[in-house]
Amino acid sequence: MTNQLLNKNQLNVDNVSTFNLDEYVGLTASHPQSYHYYMDDMLFKQYPYFNRKNIHIPNGDADDLNAEASTYNDVLEQQGQRDIQILGIGENGHIGFNEPGTPFDSVTHIVDLTESTIKANSRYFENEDDVPKQAISMGLANILQAKRIILLAFGEKKRAAITHLLNQEISVDVPATLLHKHPNVEIYLDDEACPKNVAKIHVDEMD
Repeated sequence: MTNQLLNKNQLNVDNVSTFNLDEYVGLTASHPQSYHYYMDDMLFKQYPYFNRKNIHIPNGDADDLNAEASTYNDVLEQQGQRDIQILGIGENGHIGFNEPGTPFDSVTHIVDLTESTIKANSRYFENEDDVPKQAISMGLANILQAKRIILLAFGEKKRAAITHLLNQEISVDVPATLLHKHPNVEIYLDDEACPKNVAKIHVDEMD
């Protein structure tokens, strides 16, 4: 529906601001595996109605990465509470690039990616050695500031992480469990990602 409205220019996005969760360190905006490139290719070039000054993506190729993280966090704080935060989930339960052990009060920061994350993301690169070893990511505290959170997970490899999210007590070992503290979270799964003990409601059956 959103695509149809955008294609017909019936959805006014003049005052919409977007904030990407994260970006790989060391990739330029033109690199095919950067999130700058992905967002341009999949959204902003196809629907050129967005105001470019309202598009915010961390610069993973900045000379001073800590300063970039701090600046990005300042812009987030100036924006105030975001309406919607869309998340995926890593096989180890990370959200954004907040790996296991990330403090719950973390804000935008530089992340050392775990071996499991590097391996999981190697499918997008020619080989595992090409996968960046660091990223800039919103912190967990930033994520929880949104009014509404939507988490999407697809594929059997995400089932274990979803199982931990649904059944485990809040723990830094599984960052996604922090979502239990948020009052407005929706989770959308395909059959492969859905734990077997979870009742399934298909989207086309929802009001």
